[in-house]
Amino acid sequence: MGSGHMPIGRRELAKQAKRERIMTAARELFTEHGVGGVTTQQIADRADVAIGTLYLYASTKAELLIMVQNEKFAAAIDVGLAAADAVDKQGVLEPVVALIRPVVECVREHVENGRTYLHELVFGDPVEPYRHEGLALAGRLEDGITGLLTHDDHIEAADAATQARVITAIIHLSTTATVYLHRSDEAVIADIRDQIHATLAPHHRAA
Repeated sequence: MGSGHMPIGRRELAKQAKRERIMTAARELFTEHGVGGVTTQQIADRADVAIGTLYLYASTKAELLIMVQNEKFAAAIDVGLAAADAVDKQGVLEPVVALIRPVVECVREHVENGRTYLHELVFGDPVEPYRHEGLALAGRLEDGITGLLTHDDHIEAADAATQARVITAIIHLSTTATVYLHRSDEAVIADIRDQIHATLAPHHRAA
């Protein structure tokens, strides 16, 4: 008997190869020049595809950026979840910081790209497939923070999800606000840590 898997046809393989070339070209050009310094035609040229072909995979430059950043965002969440799991669980602050550290570094790797990515996720069409995927990743991060907060005996389970939303808002503001752009990653993470500590403190004082 067969394995039950249908072999991938030549057309599908060709489509996958083109998508990968487009992704690679967009990733390289966005890293080199920032999203504002790149055109879709430049991406198509580097990927060696016609501009019409590129638009079959992403209809705008913003969608191309979201495609690229989604991959980075997903990888950062994976790294953060593993790091949080490895931290001594005496308290939730340090595991939460361990989770968000690679996410902050991902967003700030190229500040223009990171800021544009988050802006597109928040203000773009949520049903557009790549934005929908990005929002699902944001939800995964929030769920990860929620799970860590439930280990704190002073935080009610019903409050953990709300607290996680507050923390993700802190991350968003601290990584995108113009006033913070000159800071190093370590300074931003330290400031986020202090803000998270302050949001958790009332729960401990009330206990």
